[in-house]
Amino acid sequence: MTTKDQNQFDVLIVGAGMVGATLACLLAEAPVKVGLLDKTPLKPDGIPEPFDARVSALTLASRKLFNDLGLWQHIEAVRGCDYQDMHVWDADGTGSIHFSSSEIGEPALGTIVENGIVLAALHQRLQTIANLEILPPESVDSLLSLDDEAGKRISVATNTGQQLTTRLLVAADGGNSKIRELAQFKTREWEYGHQAIVTTVRTEKPHQMTAWQRFMDTGPLAFLPLQSDSITDEQHFSSIVWSTLPDQAAALMELSDAAFCKALSEAFEATLGPVESCAKRFSFPLRQRHAIDYVQPGIALIGDAAHTIHPLAGQGVNLGLLDAAALANELSRGLASGRAPGDITLLKRYQRARSGHNLSMMWLMEGFKHLFAGQALSVRWLRNLGLHSVDSMPVVKNQLARKAMGLDYTG
Repeated sequence: MTTKDQNQFDVLIVGAGMVGATLACLLAEAPVKVGLLDKTPLKPDGIPEPFDARVSALTLASRKLFNDLGLWQHIEAVRGCDYQDMHVWDADGTGSIHFSSSEIGEPALGTIVENGIVLAALHQRLQTIANLEILPPESVDSLLSLDDEAGKRISVATNTGQQLTTRLLVAADGGNSKIRELAQFKTREWEYGHQAIVTTVRTEKPHQMTAWQRFMDTGPLAFLPLQSDSITDEQHFSSIVWSTLPDQAAALMELSDAAFCKALSEAFEATLGPVESCAKRFSFPLRQRHAIDYVQPGIALIGDAAHTIHPLAGQGVNLGLLDAAALANELSRGLASGRAPGDITLLKRYQRARSGHNLSMMWLMEGFKHLFAGQALSVRWLRNLGLHSVDSMPVVKNQLARKAMGLDYTG
């Protein structure tokens, strides 16, 4: 096989994160040659110790996807924490709401899993896929659309000068997608004016397999339960996501560990007792973004390349995984009917399957953010009344829970 042939693909996925790697796994049985390109090496042995600072709240829909791929047992064997309950409350009032898996007849509301553990399982599986070529770590420098005797293709030039061609280029390269930029996809986006601080903490009291979220006027604070692989742990570790104003975030990042733990305990009202220790802290700006179109002839955006969402409900990666599943499904249908992978009719079916669902979840989260950010007395009164009202209406509350868990998604 010539070098030219080796650099030609039916589907080229740029980005080997959770969403891009999942799509590659979903295409394992498809009659296509798949390439996977990332600027960093894969990490099939990258199990984080003791904990990864970045975690995902995987819904039951995401768990089913990984189970169907034969990966969930490997993820679960390392560690993950099913949570049966979620408590949400307003710091400026008495309003609160409690979600319980038992009320909707499910074993859990979701599972908190460290991103590194999911990635390791995916990257291990990628090594076994026959129709997949994992390319050396490189970044994309330029794109060119080709239309000649070989048909419609996208030519990709990497930072080392390598030329790759593909009938379908999939951008799974994150919120700052280079593919989206080079292909000039238009987006609607805005800054939240908040920074998110993430780290792992140990609390005096066990987390009770519960996700906790307190809404303050400066932003939400979430404690997400972690399951240690130590039999002596007794569930004292949580991953925190503290969304706050930039000046406050900068000040919190400058604190000593002891001072940060004290500030965190106060912000969380010592709900789990004092925060006893914290790991290294990370901070990043929060931005909402949605591509007006997810597709062009020969190019598709998935995951954060297509949409980014406020992390307050942990829905981001779940939406991206559903993108990957929908695109794989449409590719399978299109190939069976003789369509090329980059056929715009096929790709628009994927866009229709996902854009409405993603937008509805994004606006729901945006509504929550604005509702809890309002400080007018009337807004606070209505907010607390609304929380109490929904909490006392099991049918409405459980429908919200099922939507967030992805159980009612039929796309």
